[in-house]
Amino acid sequence: MASLGMSEAERDAIAGFERDIITPSMTALVILQFTATWCGPCKQLSPILDKVAGDYAAKGVILKRIDVDQDKIIADQFRIQSVPTVYAMFQGQPVADLTQYRTEAQLGKAIDQLLGQLPVTGEAQDLQAEVAPLITMAETVLAEGDATRAASIFAQVQAMDPGNPEVIGGLVRAVIAEGKPDEARILLDAIDAQAGQHPAIARARAALDLASAPVADVSAEQARIAADPDDHEARFAIANAKVAAGDRDGAAEELLTIIGRDPAWNEGAAKARLLQMLEAAGYEDQWGRGIRRRLSALLFT
Repeated sequence: MASLGMSEAERDAIAGFERDIITPSMTALVILQFTATWCGPCKQLSPILDKVAGDYAAKGVILKRIDVDQDKIIADQFRIQSVPTVYAMFQGQPVADLTQYRTEAQLGKAIDQLLGQLPVTGEAQDLQAEVAPLITMAETVLAEGDATRAASIFAQVQAMDPGNPEVIGGLVRAVIAEGKPDEARILLDAIDAQAGQHPAIARARAALDLASAPVADVSAEQARIAADPDDHEARFAIANAKVAAGDRDGAAEELLTIIGRDPAWNEGAAKARLLQMLEAAGYEDQWGRGIRRRLSALLFT
């Protein structure tokens, strides 16, 4: 903004704008509200913005306000026609007009989208960068079969980032692999509702459900299958017994057989059980990818 011919008050306003808004926006997402003391809708919106900005502070979101009467030159530069007007600023430029959003949910969704697109830095992003390689390490250790060491790594990461659902989910699966389902259940019961919606928690719950399958003697069911290959109830019991024994290949084969013969049997119970196994395995699991291809071939060819 050129300052030639401006009053001292106007130059002060521009200097303050550059100091308080432009400079922080180089790394943070600045929510800029244009307001006025006489504006009723501004008074209604301001506490909502305060709440949202507080919720997102750790993610590098800052709330600033411009009074259009006190800093008229700034309002003129932005061509403000009415208040409240709300912009998101990043690296000195408006990146979104948030004026239409008037609820916490609407503003939160818009900010989430911006944070997903822009290289904003904050405490949360710094922490994520620090824990991400540790999560990868723990997952690798767990996949290699060392559940105790994986659980130890996940527990250390949880101390750094207590609310991270990926860490909690990984810790739950490691504890399950150690043979401690009761401890896993305690961990899952302690999470809040929002974290409970995360795919990592859903994966952990699926793993716990599978681990809770009772070990059973299915020799009678095997005899029934030998006599009648279409005895899906017996085959399903055998599949569950193999799940309990940790034989996911064998369990998947039994379930795929049921689906191939009668996909709608027992309201799709075989498909539901197989999908639960796939969820517990995770979307990147090589075994799971192969089973998904076979399942798709059965259902869609």
